[in-house]
Parts: sequence; C-alpha cells; structure tokens
Amino acid sequence: MRRYLRIVVLCLACGFCSLLYAFSQLAVSLEEGAGGGGGKPQAAAASWLAGGGRGGARGVGSVGPAAHSGRSDRYGLNVQPIQRMHLAVVACGERLEETVTMLKSAIIFSIRPLQFHIFAEDQLHDSFKGILDSWSFLQTFNYSLYPITFPSENAVEWKKLFKPCASQRLFLPLILKEVDSLLYVDTDILFLRPIDDIWSLLKKFNSTQIAAMAPEHEEPRIGWYNRFARHPYYGKTGVNSGVMLMNMTRMRRKYFKNDMTTVRLRWGDILMPLLKKYKLNITWGDQDLLNIIFFHNPESLFVFPCQWNYRPDHCIYGSNCQEAEEEGIFILHGNRGVYHDDKQPAFRAIYEALRNCSFKDNNIRSLLKPLELELQKTVHTYCGKIYKIFIKQLTKSIQDRYDRPPKER
Repeated sequence: MRRYLRIVVLCLACGFCSLLYAFSQLAVSLEEGAGGGGGKPQAAAASWLAGGGRGGARGVGSVGPAAHSGRSDRYGLNVQPIQRMHLAVVACGERLEETVTMLKSAIIFSIRPLQFHIFAEDQLHDSFKGILDSWSFLQTFNYSLYPITFPSENAVEWKKLFKPCASQRLFLPLILKEVDSLLYVDTDILFLRPIDDIWSLLKKFNSTQIAAMAPEHEEPRIGWYNRFARHPYYGKTGVNSGVMLMNMTRMRRKYFKNDMTTVRLRWGDILMPLLKKYKLNITWGDQDLLNIIFFHNPESLFVFPCQWNYRPDHCIYGSNCQEAEEEGIFILHGNRGVYHDDKQPAFRAIYEALRNCSFKDNNIRSLLKPLELELQKTVHTYCGKIYKIFIKQLTKSIQDRYDRPPKER
C-alpha cells in the first residue's frame, strides 16, 4: 500500500512541476512579445528637443535604452544583453550616398552588433529608412533616425556654423542621454577594419579622459592651427573631430575649465558662451570649439594615431603618417570632397569599391584585385605612390572576416 501511495505522490509532484514549467514558458513568451527587438526607438531628448528620435529599427536585440537593461530568464539567472557599439553620424544636403557607404563599411567588417544613430534632415529620412530596411536580412545592426535639432534660441546660428548641421555633434551627449559611449564620424568616413578595434580604445582611457581624437596634422610645417588659428587649440597642431570616440557619461558629469569664468561649466552650459566669445575667430566651426575646450582641459583627451583618421593631408605633400606606413590605414577620411573629384584618385578608388560592393561574401572577397588595379593607376599622385597602405589593412580585414572558418573569426 505504501508503494502505491509513493507512486501517487510522485505523479502529483511531476504534474505540479509540469504546470509550473508551462506557466514560466508562457510568462517568458509574453515578456518577449511586449519588449522584443524592432519597433520605434525611444531616444532620450534634451529639454529643447521637441521631436525626439524617430524612425524604424531592424536587427538583433532591443532598440534604444532597453538594449542596456538585463532580463531574468526562466531559471532565475540574469541574462546579460548583447552590448552594441553605438555609431552616430549627421547627414544634411547631398550626403545620403556618402553616409550609406560609410554605414556599409561599418557593417562589412564589424564583429559585434551595431546601433546606428542617424541625425538627418527630414527629406532624407524616407531614403535612409528604405535602404536600411532592405539590409535587415543581415541582422547585425539596429538604427534610429532623428531630426536635426538645436537649442531653439540659437538654432539658426548653430545650423550654419561651418557646414550645414555639422555642429549637431556637439549636442549628442545632451540628446542621447541613455547612451554611455559613442563613436561619432563624419559622413565621408570609410572603415577599413572592424569598429570593434577603435571601440576597444575606450578601455585605454584613464580616469580623466572623456573623448579621443587624432591630431589635425603630423607635420607642423603644413599645420593649419599652429600657423593660422586665432583661438586656443589642443597640443601642437590641434585635433581633427571627423572621428571622435566619446564616453558620454563622463562628458555629461564633467565640469570644464574655461577662459570665460572662474567657475567650471558642464557640457550643456559651456557651448553657447564659447560660440559667443569666439564666433568671429573660428574657421572650422564645431571642431574649433572642441579644440578650445580641450586646450583648457588637456587631461580629458585621449589622442589616437593618424591611421585612425587618415586624410589627404597625410599624403598630398608626401607621406607623413608613419603609423599608416607601418600598419596600413584603419579609417579613411575623404575630406576636401576627394571621393567625388579626380584630385586624389586613390581615395576615390577606395570609396567607389566599397560603394559598389554588396554584402555577399564572394563579392567582398573579390573586391581586392580590381581595387589594386585601380590604385595602380594613381601612382602619378603623391597619395597614389603609396597606394599599398590603402589596401594593407583592408586586405587583412577581409581575410580575417571572410576567409577564415567561422570558429576562427
């Protein structure tokens, strides 16, 4: 009799456990249905930002602030979300193609998933959405589209500073309040190695550093800031803000030394006074303001080598970026409009190769040989004479990403 009683108790216990498991499965499915990937991003906004973030999102994981929150699985273990790398760009005017090509280069080589923050004029939003949605099959990125927005009392002045919309980057720490770290790039940037590698530089920041940029020039004899600037600038030759890695949590917390008051000011309070003081003395707009800020706060800047922001100035008068000569170019910056004219055909050849490349593995692998043939046609220019540095890292990135078995990548 006792044996039968034990069997009955065991059956009841098994049934009860089965019911518990079924309810836990139902709870998990409801939770995922309510808070899963895709959908509209919830961009945190500064008080003067009326529109907030908008646009679609595709890819793996959640969008916006939810991407940073943990979730408990059905066994009570804390499941950590995938940590995405955040990339921001500002696009105005006829910069759609450049921006899309930059985003494509980021996707092709990066290993960890990406979160794109695209600030664009309203008339560009539908085009961006159509193109990025057509890439959703990749499942390697999310994106958020935002309107161009400046503080209302000085919006016109900020928008016209240097180039249309360029100074939007100054306000990213105030708009993307839920984002801890961010890589900002100009539209004319091309990644020739994974974003993961420049993102890893965040770990090299010391306790006082909040941002990282490359020098404006390596050779002082051709430097602009040290010869012509009418305002303070960082270091010997200034810094270039076309590639700017930021720990925005630290930026929002820091009180900055300045030459306007003895009181240290926070990021949101220092920008307008700086513009008012120096607007008649600055040439390169927001980049000049960043140089002024880091002149007074040099301990806050991490300076990375020129191959992370390689521009025509590094070769048009002769090669002057030693790190690129040794290891190749990591990030190509085609300022001066060199992607769209014949003045620096080596830059244009790289741009057109990546612009015309599809996401198929075979297409990416076959990119190198025809590109090298095009670069060989540019040896009549100073940049073309050293064309091998343009494909040295690119070749390695393609081999590492697409030629090795998946377990070795």
